[in-house]
Amino acid sequence: MKEALLIVLAYLIGSIPTSVWVSKRFFNFDIREFGSGNAGATNTYRILGPKWGTFVMVVDMVKGIVATSLYILIPRYLGPEHEMIRTNLMIGLGIAAVLGHIFPIWAHFKGGKGVATLFGMIIAIQPEVALCCTGVFILVLFLTRFVSLSSILSSIAFTVLILFIFNDDIKSYRIFSIAVALVVILTHQKNINRLLKGTENKVPIFKGRDRRKEERKNKSNNTEI
Repeated sequence: MKEALLIVLAYLIGSIPTSVWVSKRFFNFDIREFGSGNAGATNTYRILGPKWGTFVMVVDMVKGIVATSLYILIPRYLGPEHEMIRTNLMIGLGIAAVLGHIFPIWAHFKGGKGVATLFGMIIAIQPEVALCCTGVFILVLFLTRFVSLSSILSSIAFTVLILFIFNDDIKSYRIFSIAVALVVILTHQKNINRLLKGTENKVPIFKGRDRRKEERKNKSNNTEI
């Protein structure tokens, strides 16, 4: 009974529509009516800029961390001998939070893709794996500036890390890691199509790097002339 109540609470925490509330409170419009129509950090970054995009991303991650950590409210899950059932509960709580982000009760069930909240969930369960996935995400983002591609590849990296690198022996966690990659790929179908067509939007970061590359290119062209 207590577990069920915590899962409901986790869903409600995940349902906090950070980007929607920010856009309505400070800019008098609904972020879902612009850009990709998504109520996530990436669309916020594109529409409202890096400051608000970063804020939304951090809050959405914290939602995942807090919701997944609700197990501490039940003392019997705290002992090291209960690692398996604790992990199972944490997975349930985290999934509830991610579903809350995707289908938020506070925003007419139209939310984001849940990647930031999912990442917060992984931080709560296994921070070292989250750190590795962060490295993959940042590297791909630096090289391509595609948030969608960074999210997809870091989710695949999560699966590889759990199954082969850390070789986690909790069956439910292994299944969950596979499900994560599949869900992220499925929810990014439109992005994948745009990536294949070369029409996917890049986030406006690393402008200095791009400007230097363009200057070097122009300088090289002028030298050849």
